[in-house]
Amino acid sequence: MAKLKSKYTCQSCGFSSVRWSGKCPECNNWNSMTEELITHEKDNRERKNSRSILKVNENNFKALSDISSINESRTKTHITELDRVLGGGIVDGSVILIGGDPGIGKSTLMLQLAEKIGDKRILYVSGEESASQIKLRADRLNFNLSNFFILSETNLDVIQAVIERERPEIVVVDSIQTVYRSEIESAPGTVSQLRESTALLMNLAKSDNFSVFIVGHITKEGMIAGPKVLEHMVDVVLQFEGERTHSFRILRGIKNRFGSTNEIGIFEMTEAGLKEVLNPSDVFLSQRNYGASGCVISASLEGTRPVLIEVQALVSSSNYGIPQRTSMGFDYKKLNIIVAVLEKKLGLFLNKYDIFLNIAGGIKIDEPAIDLAVAMSIYSSMKDIPVDSETVVLGEVGLSGEVRTISYAERRITEAEKLGFKKIIIPKGNLKNLNLKKFKIQVEGAVKIKDATELIL
Repeated sequence: MAKLKSKYTCQSCGFSSVRWSGKCPECNNWNSMTEELITHEKDNRERKNSRSILKVNENNFKALSDISSINESRTKTHITELDRVLGGGIVDGSVILIGGDPGIGKSTLMLQLAEKIGDKRILYVSGEESASQIKLRADRLNFNLSNFFILSETNLDVIQAVIERERPEIVVVDSIQTVYRSEIESAPGTVSQLRESTALLMNLAKSDNFSVFIVGHITKEGMIAGPKVLEHMVDVVLQFEGERTHSFRILRGIKNRFGSTNEIGIFEMTEAGLKEVLNPSDVFLSQRNYGASGCVISASLEGTRPVLIEVQALVSSSNYGIPQRTSMGFDYKKLNIIVAVLEKKLGLFLNKYDIFLNIAGGIKIDEPAIDLAVAMSIYSSMKDIPVDSETVVLGEVGLSGEVRTISYAERRITEAEKLGFKKIIIPKGNLKNLNLKKFKIQVEGAVKIKDATELIL
């Protein structure tokens, strides 16, 4: 009989050790090491003998030139924003991991997917909700799900048996942290269970050519819970973003083997479920305050889609010894860098002022093209001088105060022109690659951050 021994595995990164420690040596997370039982491997002589009898399946060994090109088969979800993020639809045999905060709309999206597809046989495996709870949600949203089957089960062996018997075309597992394999001694949600459960679902999907949606929880840092190996194993990784206090939801593609990455789909949470937002720029700017200081319009490129957003800054006198720096939707460290550049290059004394920065609408931006808009919003709030409401500001800010070039400037200019803006400020380095005669909008170039202040104020 195989001997059993234990190891300690980090539930955040998957690092293993024979000894427990309060802090993971790999990812530096505290209290993430948990004990897992493992089966003792056979000695080297036995493993050598087992390798000697292995046979290679010649069907799996082919020259690249001998393999025929086959177009991938996709199933349209008929949800335009979801199809955009997936790269055109669901690829048969693919495994899709979708994560997000509790209550963000993951389960609702899966129900809407089932309702839109309709003719596909869908199996919904629920480890967190009962069948009656799912039925109540479907009735509340007025969904007619005729070809939709619910399995309230967490044992993966039972789930596998049902899949092999019913032959569904799409399987939804909600959530992966609740299912387990009985032959693994560790508890559900541990690294071993997550890895092995996902591997089994992948093998089933590839062999029987059905698609799997795996719903996963996220950590307090906003990352999908479990080791990174989970994201490496699946074909597509999607993440639902947004604040529960806001109605807008962002579905972001983090990984996609069948399409472009970092593509986004935008939804609005309503009483009737998730409503697609086909023109996000118009929605994000619909409630902006014209003529207010500290408000600047910029254009962020999310995947292949340019989205116009409003950057808001509030600079006020600090009542504490150390001024506050608060950022929502924008990188906090980058905010501090921009503040330092403003102090050094424009002579602003911000060390006695609190600075609050917000990207309106609950969207998170991580690209450098909006740096100049952030700097101008802080400058505008500090001076209490409004920025022209018909002007869009673009550019990356360097440490020496220079405005560096951005990617896909033409797409951003076109989007600003389409929405009726009269003027756009871009890095001067981008002007040489543009045909300005094709634009009706006024395009101005900035070399230094000081140039931008003179152009927009």
